Amino acid sequence: MMPCMSVSKLPVIIPQKHKPDSSSGFSPHSNNSTRSLTKKSNPRFRDTHLDFLCGNGRLNEAITVLDSIAKQGAKVRRNTYINLLQACIDSNSIHLARKLHAFLNLVTEIDVFVKTKLLSVYAKCGCLDDAREMFEDMRERNLYTWSAMIGAYSRDQRWREVVELFFLMVQDGLFPDDFLFPKILQACGNCGDFEAGKLMHSLVIKLGMSCVRRVRNSVLAVYVKCGKLIWARRFFESMDEKDGVAWNSMISGYFQIGENDEAHRLFDKMCREEIKLGVVTFNILIRSYNQLGQCDVAMEMVKKMESLGITPDVFTWTCMISGFAQNGRTSQALDLFKEMSFVGVMPNGVTITSAISACTDLKVLAMGMEIHSLAVKMGFTDDVLVGNSLINMYSKCEELEAAERVFDMIKDKDVYSWNSMIAGYCQAGYCGKAYELFIKMQESDVPPNVITWNVLISGYIQNGNEDEAVDLFQRMGKNDKVKQNTASWNSLIAGYQQLGQKNNALGVFRKMQSSCFYPNCVTILSVLPACAYVVASNKVKEIHGCVLRRSLEPSLPVMNSLIDTYAKSGNIVYSRTIFDGMSSKDIITWNSLICGYVLHGFWHAALDLFDQMKSFGLKPNRGTFLSIILAHSLAGMVDLGKKVFCSITECYQIIPMIEHYSAMIDLYGRSGKLEEAMEFIEDMPIEPDSSIWEALLTACRIHGNIDLAVLAIERLFDLEPGDVLIQRLILQIYAICGKPEDALKVRKLEKENTRRNSFGQSWIEVKNLVYTFVTGGWSESYSDLLYSWLQNVPENVTARSSHSGLCIEEEEKEEISGIHSEKLALAFALIGSSQAPHTIRIVKNIRMCVHCHETAKYVSMMHHCEIFLADSKCLHHFKNGQCSCGDYW
Repeated sequence: MMPCMSVSKLPVIIPQKHKPDSSSGFSPHSNNSTRSLTKKSNPRFRDTHLDFLCGNGRLNEAITVLDSIAKQGAKVRRNTYINLLQACIDSNSIHLARKLHAFLNLVTEIDVFVKTKLLSVYAKCGCLDDAREMFEDMRERNLYTWSAMIGAYSRDQRWREVVELFFLMVQDGLFPDDFLFPKILQACGNCGDFEAGKLMHSLVIKLGMSCVRRVRNSVLAVYVKCGKLIWARRFFESMDEKDGVAWNSMISGYFQIGENDEAHRLFDKMCREEIKLGVVTFNILIRSYNQLGQCDVAMEMVKKMESLGITPDVFTWTCMISGFAQNGRTSQALDLFKEMSFVGVMPNGVTITSAISACTDLKVLAMGMEIHSLAVKMGFTDDVLVGNSLINMYSKCEELEAAERVFDMIKDKDVYSWNSMIAGYCQAGYCGKAYELFIKMQESDVPPNVITWNVLISGYIQNGNEDEAVDLFQRMGKNDKVKQNTASWNSLIAGYQQLGQKNNALGVFRKMQSSCFYPNCVTILSVLPACAYVVASNKVKEIHGCVLRRSLEPSLPVMNSLIDTYAKSGNIVYSRTIFDGMSSKDIITWNSLICGYVLHGFWHAALDLFDQMKSFGLKPNRGTFLSIILAHSLAGMVDLGKKVFCSITECYQIIPMIEHYSAMIDLYGRSGKLEEAMEFIEDMPIEPDSSIWEALLTACRIHGNIDLAVLAIERLFDLEPGDVLIQRLILQIYAICGKPEDALKVRKLEKENTRRNSFGQSWIEVKNLVYTFVTGGWSESYSDLLYSWLQNVPENVTARSSHSGLCIEEEEKEEISGIHSEKLALAFALIGSSQAPHTIRIVKNIRMCVHCHETAKYVSMMHHCEIFLADSKCLHHFKNGQCSCGDYW
């Protein structure tokens, strides 16, 4: 007795596509000969005439003849009627098939074969619900009836219902044949029903079909698709004859579960046993290697197949193009697309979509438009995947009108079409238009999904309209059809972070967890940047704890971000601990720690790590070189720093960016080589920006070069005339070098500037609370104590600069503005506890002055504490009377 499995029946909705009669090529006209022939009473003559009309594609005339036959009360042979039904299948004419169905009673013998044929017409013309209804009404059903129904569900990829039909078939006392078994086994594999697959395997053995190759390979495919490679390997090894299909299944299966070495060993064994290799085998390998990010290995496989005389097909090219595009090698993806066209292989819809996506990433609109033109010529205008990728490309290339035209041309828009267009409006800042389209979408046949809502929330908050974003988020929580998910919370967190509202971002993160939504990797990557400053050290630990609780440590981007954030929050030791504990590291991992060491002034550790990285075979990138030039700057190794800069282009073919040039000015400036710095600026192939002149001004300030300082500050003033800090600096420099007329012009502009009164602000963390201090401000509760502590700071803590550098500061002197904010914060930290804290963490919004810098050095020495103070220039780590910046900031 065969046990019956209970399979839940899924709700099924199949869209029906009706095509006009004319599309089938049938004549809509009936001629005189047809009318006269219907009057003849000879049944054989009538059937012959119907066969003639059917064979010549004149089904409309055949319907007219049937109508006349019906009025005469005559009949037609079953074979004639079956031929007419087959003609409807061949022409995909469901409209005429329904008319034929109405004449079913004219058939001389209505048996199970006639009804099965009629069922097949509905199934193959896309009317699966009608086919199922007819199937359920049939009193007698044979193997062909079940095959027609199972085949229909297989074509529609409704695998669970195929398995359900199999069990119903067995209950009906029928068993599949060697033609039907592969379809049912395919369904088991595709819906992951391992138990049903095992049951069918035993049935295959009982029915003696193990020797049938197609059935045998289908059994193997079930085990592979269900990830049961032990079962699959055992069955594979037991096969007397293994063809290419069986080998391909096993190779694909091992790639599927990540056992790539075993997959390649099987491929090598396949070659040794002289199994004929085909394009399918190579395509499996090429696709799998590309999915693993090993595009170069995939390319080697393409070369190997060509060396064996196997020509790459469209699937091969598509795998390579999409593989390169998805692994960030978009330029090479487009080169492959051009080469594919050159050798005469015609792309398919997936190829076109991948190429357009590559154009989107590179923002090469001209190339994208060429591919769009090709898509139109090849008839892919109705392909929704191609259409969606075009909408995305035009939107990201700021061609919204073109995106709108593509959107309007897509007949059967899916949810991704709507979402792509809404995202395009949001990216361009047209949130109002996005919302209008959102309303239209609600009125269409495609209702918004959770992604639609999230795109709108992200759009509003990233464009600065946080109230609308929060309103949508709250409305989403009350929606019956679409509920908030983790991505909804991520949208708010990322939006607040982008707006610089770090506390709000952290608040949403905490509320998310209290609302029983679990953070994922995207959440962590969105919220960590909100903690990348020294007074957020405990918050980083809180998020790290969340990472451990949620078992997110395997995520490389998350661990890289933790290394970076710990370093920026002043915990470089934690960064190193995480780095050492990581089993796999990429270039970003190494860069994050190297950058962290440079940030803390540990140039020797940064250079040692750089050497280790190269010994592991990793190639440095732009980020690596930036840190290494700065490390040589900290070490005073000017010549080595220059060699590193030259190697960027000469050895690694990387074009330096403006930040690399700025680092070189820092390299020259820190060592006092100001003339060389100036020559370097004059020889730059790109226009210097503010960062270049700021770096030069810092060098002039430290080394006392007034002439170059004037040049640097004037260039800064030309670039940013409205910046109040630059105005303040240029006035001080003009006062030093005696330029009263120029100073007068600047003062006039300063008076017109509404942001003139910009004060220094500092934030300090004490006992998990953050306090704010403003220059010249006093706390009512602590004013006497703060004043008393500051009075006790020895008078010999004086600026070292009066005799060496230029005394120019971003902040007014304390005699004018009052006590600077970082001194108030330091005093608060020291008087707020019975004993001096081991670590003091302060953030300041502008560059700290020389006197405050000397005060912090004194405090760190006298109170045996470490002070982390991040100003607008760098992270200062004060310890034992020294600063990590080397008194250069």
